[in-house]
Amino acid sequence: MRFTDKVAVITAFANGIGRATAEIMARQGAVVVGIDNHSDRLETAVAALRGAGGRAYGRLCDALDEQQVEATVASVEKEFGVVDILVNAVGGSTIIANSGAPVDELTFEEWQRLIAFNLNGTFLFTHAVVPSMKRRRHGKIVNLASIAGRGLSPTSSSAYAAAKGGIIAFTRKLAFELGPYGVTINAIAPSLTLTERIRPHWDNRSQEAQAAEIARTPLRRVAEAADQAKVICFLASSDADFVTGVTIDVTGGN
Repeated sequence: MRFTDKVAVITAFANGIGRATAEIMARQGAVVVGIDNHSDRLETAVAALRGAGGRAYGRLCDALDEQQVEATVASVEKEFGVVDILVNAVGGSTIIANSGAPVDELTFEEWQRLIAFNLNGTFLFTHAVVPSMKRRRHGKIVNLASIAGRGLSPTSSSAYAAAKGGIIAFTRKLAFELGPYGVTINAIAPSLTLTERIRPHWDNRSQEAQAAEIARTPLRRVAEAADQAKVICFLASSDADFVTGVTIDVTGGN
């Protein structure tokens, strides 16, 4: 199995792409440490993984709080000895009322919220795990960007596009910093993915709008969380040992 005894820290663990990633890694032998900021949701997800035979542990943490992140990573390293894999899955566009607002309708507060939500957690967890990864000269980091970060999402706001473009640039820059220490860092850029958070927005679209989205996708369907998780797991595995600084578009061909 690809992840036997590897300690994988996964943020935004309880739902969506984070949870789908955790399920695959747990099935393939990882010790999964799930990070989430909602205690009930966290406990439910941990119990589900354990019920399926996985080794899963939860840590309640606000990924945007520097002190909580530092303390959480320190506790994981103390209990498990290492962090082999970090998946930075915190992010999204729907934390503001109009996730597709044009620039002249975005408030500065909304801009700041989207930038912080999509960039700060990735920075803080990366900042916290990198020292031990560098000392051990081994580690895998996978970030979640978006096709919006490439300017390819007509329904996303400029704030979300800027934030996810930042993830792509952050990933590429850190490949040069961390490569000499044997640490790889990569990202995926999903298109529309039907997670628990996104599915209600999808369901509210007209049948015509849904059909148009599907028709412009060469694979003729919309992504599920597992589609993204499979690529994350590739990047976090030894199969991708000579891959770093890369952002893979997981879009069904868009």
